Order: sequence, then structure tokens, then C-alpha cells
Amino acid sequence: MALPLILAITIFVLAMLLGLEIITKVPTQLHTPLMSGSNAISGVTIIGALLAAGAGGALGGTFGLLAVVAAMINVVGGYLVTDRMLRMFKKR
Repeated sequence: MALPLILAITIFVLAMLLGLEIITKVPTQLHTPLMSGSNAISGVTIIGALLAAGAGGALGGTFGLLAVVAAMINVVGGYLVTDRMLRMFKKR
């Protein structure tokens, strides 16, 4: 039981470090398009969070609901920023 937990924590920490390393290397001009592309990833996160909310008990449902809310905030914020960026390039 402890070995799968340690493996999962190790993978999670390595994924966080890799993500941090990749994001810090992105030039500032590409942050908004990168955020726009991350909306697709957040959509997958929402599906996973809904599955977790439905499959777990009270604790799983609570954490699943929190994950759905956090992912939806990310998706809506990403679309708002992308829309604002695209409006900057429209001719008046």
C-alpha cells in the first residue's frame, strides 16, 4: 500500500518540477497563447474531476467538487484572456 502512494507522490512532484521548468522558459509574448492552449487540458481535468466526484464517497465528492470549481475558473479565465488578446488585434 505504501509503495503505490510513494510512487504517486514521486510522479506528482516530478510533474510539478517539470511544469515549472517548462513554464519559466516560455517568453512573455507566448504566455497568452500558451494559456489559451491550456484550456483544452483544463477540459480534461474537469472530466476527471467529475468522475472523481461521482465515484468517491463524501470526501471524494468534496474534493471532486473543489477540483471542478478550480478547473472551471481556469477555463473561464483562459477564455476571457484569449478573447481580450484577440480583440487587441482587430481593426477598429
